[in-house]
Amino acid sequence: MLDYDFMRHAFAAATIVAVVSGLVGYFLVLRGQTFAGHALAHVGFTGATGAVLIGIPPLWGLVLLTVAAGVGMGFLGERIGERDVAIGIVLAFSLGLGLLFLHFFTAYATQVTALLFGNVLGVDVATLWTMLGLGVLCLAGLGVIARPLLFASLQPELAEAKGVSLRLVSVLFLAAVALATAECAQIVGVLLVFTLMVGPAAAAQQLATRLGSGLLLSVALAIAEAWLGIALAYWTDWPTSFWITALSAGAYLAASRKARGSAPRPRQGPSSLHPLT
Repeated sequence: MLDYDFMRHAFAAATIVAVVSGLVGYFLVLRGQTFAGHALAHVGFTGATGAVLIGIPPLWGLVLLTVAAGVGMGFLGERIGERDVAIGIVLAFSLGLGLLFLHFFTAYATQVTALLFGNVLGVDVATLWTMLGLGVLCLAGLGVIARPLLFASLQPELAEAKGVSLRLVSVLFLAAVALATAECAQIVGVLLVFTLMVGPAAAAQQLATRLGSGLLLSVALAIAEAWLGIALAYWTDWPTSFWITALSAGAYLAASRKARGSAPRPRQGPSSLHPLT
């Protein structure tokens, strides 16, 4: 399997995406903003189709529009009660643009399918380096805001009283989510971003009570699902996105069942995920 260049590129790309999505997705689930990842994926589709129409690589259109939308969501609503409305507004507008672009995009059915469902086997060396650069940028930004992000996620009122800007934290975090979403779309497509952005993180939070172990488990699950999904696709000739999605769903169901069957344990909160410990 690894004798083929495209398979080696696929595993490398999947590793980059799994690490980024595992870390970013953990905070996304912790903050209850999974809808944001879903919305940004659809926004990314609009950006990718628009990029093709004007003759630039779809990845750059996907990245630019998702980051712009993520920043817009952060500015429109930084408080929990405002997030769904802000995200819904951005999503509705982006879907309207996507419909317009699809009107002119009908001649590119193969590219549309790749954007919707991903094509990890089509990643070339140039795209791989681009994804690595975006991944490093995303994780560097996440590292800079990690402590205030955790504080603002668990105790927003106290964080604001201590001088943490909830709006700035929200903007920066959603920009990082946008970059991670753009990378995930290269592997599983914009329709299945939940597979790597939410599935491993949600499963990890069912099993781990500490921040460090939860992050490591989220990344490990994402990598395992991505690698095994590619291998199963090679052996069965079934779509890679299907296998990764099925493995993600199976891992979450198994984690949920294990969590329900174990003894009661404290939920993740300020006592177990304190930002200063």
